[in-house]
Amino acid sequence: MTSLAEAARDRGTAERELLLRVLSALLREDVVGLRSRSTLVRRTDGPWLRRATEDADALLMPVTEDGFQSTHAARLPLLVRESDGSTLTTYDTVLAALKALAEPVDHPGFDAYAEECRQTLATMRLHERTREETAARLTGLYGDDPARWTGYAGGLAHDALAARLDHPVYPTARGRSGLDDGQVRAYAPEFHPRFALRWVAVPREAVTVPDGVGRLPARWPSPADLGLPGLARTHLALPVHPLTAGAPLEEALRASGLHERAVLAPRPYLEVVPTLSMRTVALAEEPSLHLKLPLATATLGLRNRRTIKPGTLVDGAAGQRLLETVIAREPRFRETILHADETVYAHAGHELLAVLCRRYPAGLDDSVVVPMAALLSEAPGGRLVIDHLADRFHGGDPVALLDAVLSLLLDWQTTLFGHGIALESHQQNISLVLDRQTDGGSRLRLLLKDNDGPRINTRRLTDALGADATGPAAFDDPRVLGDDDRAVTDLFTTITVHLCAGAYAFGLARYGRAPLPTLLALVRDRLTEAVERLGTGPGEPGAVLRAHLLDAPELPVKAMVTAGTLLSKERSGAADINKHYTTGPNYLREKGR
Repeated sequence: MTSLAEAARDRGTAERELLLRVLSALLREDVVGLRSRSTLVRRTDGPWLRRATEDADALLMPVTEDGFQSTHAARLPLLVRESDGSTLTTYDTVLAALKALAEPVDHPGFDAYAEECRQTLATMRLHERTREETAARLTGLYGDDPARWTGYAGGLAHDALAARLDHPVYPTARGRSGLDDGQVRAYAPEFHPRFALRWVAVPREAVTVPDGVGRLPARWPSPADLGLPGLARTHLALPVHPLTAGAPLEEALRASGLHERAVLAPRPYLEVVPTLSMRTVALAEEPSLHLKLPLATATLGLRNRRTIKPGTLVDGAAGQRLLETVIAREPRFRETILHADETVYAHAGHELLAVLCRRYPAGLDDSVVVPMAALLSEAPGGRLVIDHLADRFHGGDPVALLDAVLSLLLDWQTTLFGHGIALESHQQNISLVLDRQTDGGSRLRLLLKDNDGPRINTRRLTDALGADATGPAAFDDPRVLGDDDRAVTDLFTTITVHLCAGAYAFGLARYGRAPLPTLLALVRDRLTEAVERLGTGPGEPGAVLRAHLLDAPELPVKAMVTAGTLLSKERSGAADINKHYTTGPNYLREKGR
């Protein structure tokens, strides 16, 4: 039994870990000038940053070399007041001290972020208390080797592991906004629960279903199946997440003018399992079918709401069709790049009255389908997921597995860049599909989803595809299309390079799988090979990527805390909170360049 003293130590450790991530992120994003307005001071224990204040009571932050998106990261003893030597060791005191340096108009953002930290710390402690319980549950359902958790059901188990891992950039990603422990256990992916969906019957004429209701999945219920036989001819059922079914749904129906005609069905229907995204759920009896449902909450920032704007459904389908056009012209990817179908959806004109029906490719029941986000997560027994996968598919060498992933991933993503396209395909949106072949070798494929947030250089796209190029009318969001490479290179760098390549180099080095210089050289070499395939003559896409990635002194870095919570859009200037950037060191640049 854990003693009170041990429990107190565990609570303190969790808060210190959280504070180190938070302070490192705030330093990276230069919040209140922590980076630009601080002076580097050398002390016997290492470097410190001194942030002077108007009242002469400077704040001192001990730092260590980082290199991944930031020159420095925070280290213990966290944050110190110079005047009296007092150490600030809680998120409340640290954020209060930084809030005092901010403009008054920005103070509410610091208060909101303090609440976000509170929620995250509560979730971290819940995860720690339930680690063994969850490991036993997953082992009982799927076995003790994650490298043999097969098919889409096994992929959901990998999602549960990934949900307990911290985000590579956003420090409070594990927080569950507005949910108590009971709700987290009932609906969050880290507990791998099952629950039944609620449904609302909406007048048919108010619902948009491209190409007709006949395209909806075969399991789609009629109002009669839901206990509303009198509405079977006049209404169509839309699924509702249980967390949305109360006041948020009522407000949405009222805002849409449907509150007197729409009816919340009395009985739940269809058991589902949450995926890593939480708002997306898989049918328990048909895990190849996922339903993306709006949630009246936010993740990765106060302003990063988990609702579904109808326009994003249009954009996701348009993005999928564009990728299919590219693959048709690039036959080497026809067998190695797989896509979920995202062309079937329905909405009633409101961001809480919408659903995407995501259908995954058939034939993967015997394959291991694991999101990249799970690779560095802890599997039952304590080893990393990537180690289990390497044992089965790459001779026990996790670096060899990473090499295979990078070779395919960077070839694919640079090919898209050559067509003027960059995807929001972060770790959650790409899964590895691994098989053992009859000759004893292994096969790797990539499975992609969520194509609603790309950035496209229309000039390069037209040059590459001609008459097959997607026109402006295809996308609802005007931010998708531009006439130069800047937005495309920024997205390519922050998503494909930082989150899907660099994060694993630094992560595997942290776990001692290989020296960091070796892993960074691997990323640089595979990226160089992919870039050179594009052509590096003046104006060619390979030359653009070389200049912006391999040779640039700095790289764009997401400023997620600033845009997501701390500052309003008016104050941050963020046109898109998921694509708002600062800069950091280029860890790919060869020394001497």
